[in-house]
Amino acid sequence: MHPAYSVILFTTSSGAGYGLLFWLSLAHMAGRLPGGAMAFIAVALALVLITAGLLSSTFHLGHPERAIGAFSQWRSSWLSREGVAAVATYIPAGLLALIWLIGAEAGVTKLLALLSATGAVATVYCTGMIYGSLRTIRQWNKGLTPVVYLALAGATGALLLGAMMSIFGAAADWVGVVTLMSLVAAGATKLAYWRQIDADPGQYTTEMATGLGGEGGSVRPLDPPHTKPNFVMREMGYQVARKHTRRLRRLSVIALFAVPIVAVLIAVLASGGAAILYLIATLTAGWGVATERWLFFAEAEHVSQLYYGANRA
Repeated sequence: MHPAYSVILFTTSSGAGYGLLFWLSLAHMAGRLPGGAMAFIAVALALVLITAGLLSSTFHLGHPERAIGAFSQWRSSWLSREGVAAVATYIPAGLLALIWLIGAEAGVTKLLALLSATGAVATVYCTGMIYGSLRTIRQWNKGLTPVVYLALAGATGALLLGAMMSIFGAAADWVGVVTLMSLVAAGATKLAYWRQIDADPGQYTTEMATGLGGEGGSVRPLDPPHTKPNFVMREMGYQVARKHTRRLRRLSVIALFAVPIVAVLIAVLASGGAAILYLIATLTAGWGVATERWLFFAEAEHVSQLYYGANRA
C-alpha cells in the first residue's frame, strides 16, 4: 500500500495522545498525579495530539466534507465506530481539562478519568481494527494488528507522561517503571507481529483471482494489463525493497525501543537529568514510531495485485 503521510500522522499523533490520556487517567485514579497546572497542560497536550491526528486523517479523502457521514455506519464499520468513540471520549477528557484548569476539587474527576481511559482504549482499538478487519491485505488481517496499535499508543503515551512529569519536577520511580514495561511490551508485540507476517505466504493465488488454471497448472500474464501504472497499481501495489525493509525495521527498533529504554532506565537510576533524558527518549521514539507506521503501510500487499502478476504461492 502507498503510505499516505496524513494517515501516518493520524495514527501516530492520535495514538500518542490517547496513550497519554490513558496513563493520565490511571495515574489520577490511583492518586499518583499531581494536580494544578501540570495536570491541565498534560491533558491539554493529549487533546491537541488527538485532534491534530483526527483532522489529518481527512486530508487523504477526496471529499473531506463528507467525513461526517461516516458516523452513521457504526453498526458495521470500524471507521465509524472509531469516530463515535473519539467524539465520546472528548466529553469526559474535556471536562477533566476544565476542572483542572479552574483548580476545582470535584469528586467526579475519578469517574471522568475512568471514562477517558476507557474511551482512549476503545478508540485506539477501533483504529487498529480498521486495518485488522481487511481480509484483502494479509499483513493487516492479523489478531496482533489492534494489539500493536494499543501497545504503541501505551508506550508513546507513557513516554509523554514521563517527560511532562519530569519537566514539572514531579517525576517518580513508578512513572519510569510503567514506561519501561510499556516499551518492552510494545517491542515484544511488534517483533511478534513481524515474525507472523514474514511466516505467512498468503492464502490467495493468481489462479484463484482469475478463476483459471487447473490442478498442477499455473497462470501468468502474457502482457501487462496497462501500458503504464494506473491508480490501483500506484495506491495498492506500492513496493519496498526487502533490503530496505530490513534496514528500516532495525532503525525503528533502535529509535522506538532501544534508545528510549536505555534513556528511561538511566533516568530512573540516576539522580538528575531526568527531564533531558525523557525528552531525548520521547523525540527518538517519535521518529521511530513514524518509521514503524510507514513500514506498516509500505509492507502491506493488497490482493488486487494478483491481477497484475504479483503471484504468491
